[in-house]
Amino acid sequence: MHQPAVVLALATALALTLAGCSGPSPDAPLSGYAEAELVYLAPSAAGELRTLAVKRGDSVASGQLLYTLDSDAEALTRDAARARSEQAASQEADLRKGRRPLELQQLEQQLAQARATLSASTATLERHRRLVEQGFIAALQLDTLAATRDRDAARVAELQAQRAFAAEAARRDAIAAAAAGSRGAQADLALAQWREGQKQRTAPTAARVYEVMYRVGEWVPAGSPVLALLPPGAVKLRFFVPEPALPRVAVGGTVAVACDGCPSGLTARIRFISPQAEFTPPVIYSVGSRSKLVFMVEAEPIDPGALKPGQPVDVRLAKTP
Repeated sequence: MHQPAVVLALATALALTLAGCSGPSPDAPLSGYAEAELVYLAPSAAGELRTLAVKRGDSVASGQLLYTLDSDAEALTRDAARARSEQAASQEADLRKGRRPLELQQLEQQLAQARATLSASTATLERHRRLVEQGFIAALQLDTLAATRDRDAARVAELQAQRAFAAEAARRDAIAAAAAGSRGAQADLALAQWREGQKQRTAPTAARVYEVMYRVGEWVPAGSPVLALLPPGAVKLRFFVPEPALPRVAVGGTVAVACDGCPSGLTARIRFISPQAEFTPPVIYSVGSRSKLVFMVEAEPIDPGALKPGQPVDVRLAKTP
C-alpha cells in the first residue's frame, strides 16, 4: 500500500474512533417516567377495619364514604362527654335562675306567719303598756313583751331577706365558673365527636382508587394508609438531565414528551429542578444516557390524561439556539 493511502486509512479510523467517544448527541432524548401524586388516606387512631366501601380501580366522588374502623370506644366516650356537657349546661342555667316557685311560696308562707306573730306581740305590748299607765299591772312585764316584739320583728326581717335572695340568681362569679365549666364540657364533646369521626374517611376529592392496603377485619395502625387515591391530573414526569445540559432547562420551560402508544405532540412544563446532583438511576441507565452526573427534573404534563403512572417516556429538551 502506498504511503498516502495508509495515511488516509489511519485518518478515517481516527475520525470514527473520535466520533464514537464523543458521547450521545446533545439533542438525544432523555429517559424518564410518569409518576403518580397519590393521596394517602390514613386514620389518626388505630383500629380494626370494619367496612371497606370501594375496591381498586373504582371512581369515587368527593365526600363519598370509603371505609370505617371500629369506633365502639369512641362512641362511649362521646356519650359520656355529651352527658357531662348537658349536666354542666343545666347547672349553669340553674344558677342563672332563682329558687323554684314552690320554694318561694314556702318562704312567703313563713313570712306571713312571722308577720302575724309580730303583729300579735306588738298588740300585746301596746295593751300591757296601757294597763301599766292605768296602774293595773307592774311595769316589769313590759321589758319581756318588748323583747318578744323585737324578736318577732327580727324574724320578719330575716324572712324578707331570704325571700329577696331566693328570687335572685347566684353570684356572678359562680355563674361565670359554671359557664366556663359548660364550655369545657362542650369542647370535650366536640373532641369526642371528632375522634369518632376519624374512624371513618370520605373522599376529599373526586379520584380513582389506586391501591387498597388493608382488608376488612385487619388491624390498621394509626397513621397507616388504608387507601391511595389518584385524583384527575395528578401525574408528573421525572427525568434526569446530564450536567452539561443543565443550562438548557429552567422552571417554567417546556419539554417535548414521547411514549409508546401516546399521541404525538405531548409537552410538559418544568416545575422543579433538583439542586443536588446524583448518579444516573440504574432503572433508566442505557447506552444513550451514559452520563454519571445528572440532575432530577420534575415536569407537569400539559395533558396528564395521556400518561399512566410508571410509564417510561422520552423527553427532548428545547434545542440550543
